[in-house]
Amino acid sequence: MIPPELVLTGDKLKTPKVTNFILAQRLDSPISQVRENGILRYHFKAIIIMKAIITGATKGIGKAVALKFASEGFDIAICSRTETDLDAFAAEVAELYPKIDVLTMKVDMRDKDQVKSFGEVIKDIWKTVDVLINNAGLFIPGEIHTETEGSLENMIETNLYSAYYMTRALIPPMIAAKKGHIFNICSVASILALPNGGSYSISKYALMGFSTVLRDEMKDKGVKVTAVLPGATWSNSWAGVELPYERLMEAKDIANSIWGCYDLGPSAVVEEIIIRPQLGDL
Repeated sequence: MIPPELVLTGDKLKTPKVTNFILAQRLDSPISQVRENGILRYHFKAIIIMKAIITGATKGIGKAVALKFASEGFDIAICSRTETDLDAFAAEVAELYPKIDVLTMKVDMRDKDQVKSFGEVIKDIWKTVDVLINNAGLFIPGEIHTETEGSLENMIETNLYSAYYMTRALIPPMIAAKKGHIFNICSVASILALPNGGSYSISKYALMGFSTVLRDEMKDKGVKVTAVLPGATWSNSWAGVELPYERLMEAKDIANSIWGCYDLGPSAVVEEIIIRPQLGDL
């Protein structure tokens, strides 16, 4: 059952209501025509439309990645805690890429049941899943001995558990198809302690461990797994910081790097990618 907070947009739908408009295949221009018994029959070539799911996709790296995959012809499914952000993003995609179908759903990625519901809705509507990008994340600065009580729980739920439950929900169709690619957006904080990293680093170390284990489990199942470890990148987390623009990376650079990893042949996988500003970590 599709929950009421689900909104579908795309070239087949102009109003936010659910219909059977998302297709696993679309038809291109006719490639041949044959007249049979006075009836002209057109034969079309089916185009397989790839599907990408990006969590936390209305800002920063997630938004840049979603736009990149949309620009490459993917239908996309995105989620966020803020419905107005989802509406704005869906409108932006519709304007830039009117042939792309967008599935949006308001989800608090800290809530296991909401995460699992999002996964089930995707599988109900899309029978195939090609790419999953576990991007949803939360950064609360602090040191372990002084940070606010509950910081660890909040960031573990958002940065680790969300990826765990989203992956468990969506990996079965990938395994069945013997193909697919999962990207886990980790951080340079996954491999070293950073100032004021605190529980954020703990959660990102854990996400890196999750990605490493998942990669090993999926080796013989045709599903690729890549850990992405970006350094300082312009996003809401850095809003208001007085630094030269070139000191941090642009989110689109992370998106292009992820696309490059995806666009390899079936026998190659990038297991880890570390991306830092040219001048190094902050």
